[in-house]
Amino acid sequence: MLKLNLHAQTVERARKAAATICSGFSWLFNDYSTLTIERTVVRFLGIDGATEDGKPLPNLLVEHLQSQNLISRGAAYWIVNAMLAKDLTAQQVADAVAAGELDLGAVPAQDNDRVFALLSVLSDATLQHIRSQKAHREDKFAAYGPRRQPAIYVIVATGNIYEDVKQARAAAREGADIIAVIRSTAQSLLDYVPYGATTEGFGGTFATQENFRIMRAALDEVSAEEKRYISLTNYASGLCMPEIAAMGALERLDLMLNDAMYGILFRDINPKRTLLDQYFARMINAFAGIEIQTGEDNYLTTSDAIEKAYTVTASQLLNEQFALLSGIKPDKMGLGHAYEINPEIENSFSYELAHALLTKTLFPASPVKYMPPTKFASGNIFKTHLMDAMFNFIGQLTGQGVQLLGMMTEAIHTPHIADRSLAIENAQYIFTAVKNLGEELCLAENSFINTRANTVLQEAAEFLERVEREGLFSAMAKGEFADIKRPENGGKGLSGVFRKADDYYNPFLDKMKAELEL
Repeated sequence: MLKLNLHAQTVERARKAAATICSGFSWLFNDYSTLTIERTVVRFLGIDGATEDGKPLPNLLVEHLQSQNLISRGAAYWIVNAMLAKDLTAQQVADAVAAGELDLGAVPAQDNDRVFALLSVLSDATLQHIRSQKAHREDKFAAYGPRRQPAIYVIVATGNIYEDVKQARAAAREGADIIAVIRSTAQSLLDYVPYGATTEGFGGTFATQENFRIMRAALDEVSAEEKRYISLTNYASGLCMPEIAAMGALERLDLMLNDAMYGILFRDINPKRTLLDQYFARMINAFAGIEIQTGEDNYLTTSDAIEKAYTVTASQLLNEQFALLSGIKPDKMGLGHAYEINPEIENSFSYELAHALLTKTLFPASPVKYMPPTKFASGNIFKTHLMDAMFNFIGQLTGQGVQLLGMMTEAIHTPHIADRSLAIENAQYIFTAVKNLGEELCLAENSFINTRANTVLQEAAEFLERVEREGLFSAMAKGEFADIKRPENGGKGLSGVFRKADDYYNPFLDKMKAELEL
């Protein structure tokens, strides 16, 4: 492939600083939990459903424990203690609490050995189901062959899961490898996961476990027809990050948008809440064999793509280190970046080639996720289609892992099925036309592309070393990332962070850490 000549010492400096920054959060990961993490435990114990007015039972149970100052021990203990005392299933415990017939804090303490034995049985059953889903995915790839590179990734976003299914099937039959169901606008700010199938949403479709199940079943049908495994992705981000990761693991999603810092910067979610939630969410993804995808493309929606290119590289290096702490291996780290350079700038293509090649060179084992030009897309659909073609050219030339296709009409309206078909045709043509071109080209030592890539790398290393000195929370508070200021104790969700008691227990966290050898 086309190769950069990066300064090895600068790469080492940048990675060392990122590793130091991320390892400095062991106090947070070891000593604290969140209400969302506890709701995830509740779901993993087999509890689902909602009250008549739509309140999810996991929320109801965790709020019940929080109101009595019991949550610091973790939700798992109290549920299983009640199961033993009342001879109920976990779901029956939840239903009884919802009906006002059971107070978990008033249940007599049962023998600890029996509580932990039952917790072990319940957690083993859930983890075995997740292992079976991972094995199913691996079996299908073994039968049909590996995913192409770059993989063709397209979006559906009608708001109605049943309409999404129609569009997803059409896209898969046209040649898409990955279907992403965009979440309804602002779902990341909901501190609960809606229940059941949904048919209304603004700018996307609600992420629910039933919607995951419906879409997965539909794509399995098309996979069998096409003799290609069609992957499914959704968003494990926002205030319900680990809950959605859990639902994805249970229903065999294959990729999940799961960034360490996206929620902090772009949704004003509290930094402590976000980092805690991403730690557990990514552990679930690692255990389930789900590929994470990060959101560095968002940096360039608020910052200039040339001036602040180093912040993308710095964030990629931080996301890499946070992912390693959760047990995610490089081959499941879909680190992100985007083609967002102003097309009117001279040599804009060369700048973008340097940035894309830098990302792929720094993370050679990663199925890097490459985002299309959107900030400069316009009502001139022909120019937008041409920009998408240039983006596809770079994706193939530099060996990106996942190519999220741009749509020529996306600056005008939600793209139609025909627009998506044209986007896939565009990508397939480019990928075929320049398939092996990268093997025939080399860069001069003093070329613009080599020089530009090393400049961005140097700026990223210096930036990370500065963050290492002052601390990540301090850097965020000053607006060092994406020009957005986020204080440590500000933002949404801080009240959902709590310190663990000495007898806190989360069987899923402990067992996944052991299996992932963390």
